[in-house]
Amino acid sequence: MGKRVLKRFLSALGTSFFVIIFNFFLFRILPGDLTTVIARSNTSPEVKQRLIEASGLDKPLMTQFGIYIKQLLHGDLGSAFYMYDNSSSVLEVIVGRIPNTVILLLTAEIIAIIIGMIIGTICAHKRATPLDTGLLSGSLVLYSMPTFWFAMLLIFIFCVNLRLFPTGGIYTAGTAYHGWMLIKDYLKHMALPSLCMGFAMVGCYAVTMRSTMIGILTEDYIQTARAKGFSTRYILLKHAIPNAMLPMATIIAMNIAFILGGAIQLETLFSWKGLGQLMYLALDKRDFPMLQGCFLISTLAVILANFIMDILYGFIDPRVKE
Repeated sequence: MGKRVLKRFLSALGTSFFVIIFNFFLFRILPGDLTTVIARSNTSPEVKQRLIEASGLDKPLMTQFGIYIKQLLHGDLGSAFYMYDNSSSVLEVIVGRIPNTVILLLTAEIIAIIIGMIIGTICAHKRATPLDTGLLSGSLVLYSMPTFWFAMLLIFIFCVNLRLFPTGGIYTAGTAYHGWMLIKDYLKHMALPSLCMGFAMVGCYAVTMRSTMIGILTEDYIQTARAKGFSTRYILLKHAIPNAMLPMATIIAMNIAFILGGAIQLETLFSWKGLGQLMYLALDKRDFPMLQGCFLISTLAVILANFIMDILYGFIDPRVKE
């Protein structure tokens, strides 16, 4: 087990180093002069030269890379071209927005896993019936919908017409809620984006759970449990579903990158002050230092989540330890 963990750790470390290299060179091979992003067209050559020197762009590329690595080791992601949340520090702005994104993504993931597992289990148990066809078709329709289109549809129905939820933001503007009222207001704003993202992933989990459960329900130990007179509910809960969680764990880890991509669209549409909206704002302003920091943090988060899932997989399936 120790060798397996060490091997996974070294693999994650190597991937992280490659990401750091790619992240550095990506924003330096893009066409155009970075100084034109923050300088006006009528800026004098002397001012542009000072901007280049302040950004370190006058140094050789490998020297810039060495400075970049040194700054990373000290936890410095640089300064953004613009102010975000009353700060220009890339790390400070990102850290301030990460909790909102994590809460949103975890809620959506939990919703998708629970509903997907329930639908997949029912479809496998009622295989080749109208209920199986209907639930599976509905899940696939949700899965195939573009996230931004589904989000706009929910806004039109529940925000514009029914007026049940706010159209965006994380808090109601102009209020001074405290305690439970503040939490309630936060949850009310989070309801639609989390449900939208969760429903978008239900189809993936439902199909995986269904196909896995169909194979498990034909296993000999399931037939033995039936022959002993155990109820269908007992067999599903105690034998079938726990064994079906093995491939589900892999899908959950793979979906982390997907939900981070979807968060950019949803957070922008719902004005949710998270990492996704920050990436969109930085992209719109061509704020390369902020984009570089967001890309690095989000990619390292995916690597870390996959590493943790690899370790947990050894506890879920003892055969992996061997």
